[in-house]
Amino acid sequence: MQHHDISASSLPRPFETQSAGNPPRVSSPPSNWKPTVPNGYDVTLFASGLDDPRNMILGLNGDILVAESSAGEVKILRGGQKITFARGLDYPYGLALRGNMLYIGEENAVARIPYPAGGNIERIVALSAGGGHITRNVAFSRDGSKMFVAIGSASNVSPEGPPRAAIMQYDTNGRGARVFASGLRNPVGLAWNPQSGALWTSVNERDGLGEDLVPDFITDVRDGAFYGWPYAYIGPNEEPRRAGERKDLVAKTIAPALLIQAHSAPLGLVFDAQGDAYVALHGSWNRAKRTGYKVIRVPFRNGKPAGGYDDFVIGWLTDENTRSVFGRPTGLLFLADGSLLISDDSNGMIWRVMKKK
Repeated sequence: MQHHDISASSLPRPFETQSAGNPPRVSSPPSNWKPTVPNGYDVTLFASGLDDPRNMILGLNGDILVAESSAGEVKILRGGQKITFARGLDYPYGLALRGNMLYIGEENAVARIPYPAGGNIERIVALSAGGGHITRNVAFSRDGSKMFVAIGSASNVSPEGPPRAAIMQYDTNGRGARVFASGLRNPVGLAWNPQSGALWTSVNERDGLGEDLVPDFITDVRDGAFYGWPYAYIGPNEEPRRAGERKDLVAKTIAPALLIQAHSAPLGLVFDAQGDAYVALHGSWNRAKRTGYKVIRVPFRNGKPAGGYDDFVIGWLTDENTRSVFGRPTGLLFLADGSLLISDDSNGMIWRVMKKK
C-alpha cells in the first residue's frame, strides 16, 4: 500500500496547472470483485441494495443505522434485514444518538426522532438550504451537553459567513447557537480523537486553482479558530480570487493538521481504539488524473498525525487516467469486534473489513 506525505512547502502556485472537469462514470463491479485490503485483512460484502447509503452509526443491540440520503430515509440493518426507521427527510446525512433520541442532520434542519421506539420527527434547528454543499453532520460532546453541526459553503470561493462553511455549536434542544470554528469550506466527517479528546473534521477544499490546489485535509477543530476559506488556504496563503479583501482573516488563518491530495473529497472520518484515523475519500471529479476512491489510514502519535497517510482499502479506482470506477467510498463505522464498515453510496453497498484470525 502506498504512503503519501503532502507538505505545504511543496505546493504549486495558483493556476500553475489548469483545472479539469472530469467526473467519474460509476460501473457495477464484476460479481467476484472485492476491494483490495492489506495483508492480514479480509473484506466481505456486508449489505447491498441500499439507496445512496452514506453516514452510519452503531445503535442498540447491534443495530446499524444508515442514512440513505437521496431516498430521504434512515434504515436499520439488523440480522440481515433492512428496516425503514424514518422517511420523509430532506437529504439526511448526519446521525448521532443521545439518550433515547436519534439526531439527524438534514440539508435544511437538524431533526430528532425517538430511538428505538420511533415516532414523530421534530426539527429543532432550522438550517438554510441555499444550494451548494448539502451534507450536515452531527456529533455530541463527550458529556452529551453540546451538539456540533458541520455545515458546508454554498459556493466555491464567494464570501459567506457562518453558519455556512463552519462548525456550529448548540445545546441539545437546538438553542444557544454559536460559531465553534469557521473558514471551513465543506467540513463533513466529525469524530472525537480518543487520545487527545479533540474534535476532528474532514474538509473538502476549494476548486479552480489547479490540479494540486487546494489540498483537502483533516484537522483538529479548535474553539474560535479560523481555517482560511475563502480568503486564504493552508495557513496564511492568500486566495488570489479574494486578494486584498480580508488581510485580517488571512493573517489569523490556522493551517490544518494533515493534508490530503487535492480534490480527493474526504467524507467519512473515524478513529480506531488505538487512536489512528481512517478517512473515506469519495474521489475527484475535477482532476485530470483521478484521485481518491479509497480509504486511507492516518497513523497518530500522542493525539497528532505521525506523518502522512497510507492507503488502506483500494481498488474502486483501477486507473487514474480512466473515467470508469467501481464505486465511491463514503461512510465509515467501526463495529464492536473491531471490523470496519465502508459504505459505497454509488452502488448501494456496504463492505466489511476485518483482521484475519
